[in-house]
Amino acid sequence: MDFKELKKMSVAELNKLLAKYREQTREMRFSINAKQQKNIREIRPVKKTIAHILTLLNNEILRETGKKEEIKK
Repeated sequence: MDFKELKKMSVAELNKLLAKYREQTREMRFSINAKQQKNIREIRPVKKTIAHILTLLNNEILRETGKKEEIKK
């Protein structure tokens, strides 16, 4: 999934997508360990997408806490 597409999604959608990709990663790891999957590089784009989602979620958390700190001042 493209980073631009991920930026347009809401936090709830990102959390659902994160759960989906984590489950996909888990299944891929099991299939690689069971020698069912020969191309182990297929897991890389999934892990990168997970990293993109986590980055967006962390930025959103920082943005919210930053706003709360500004209000307290």
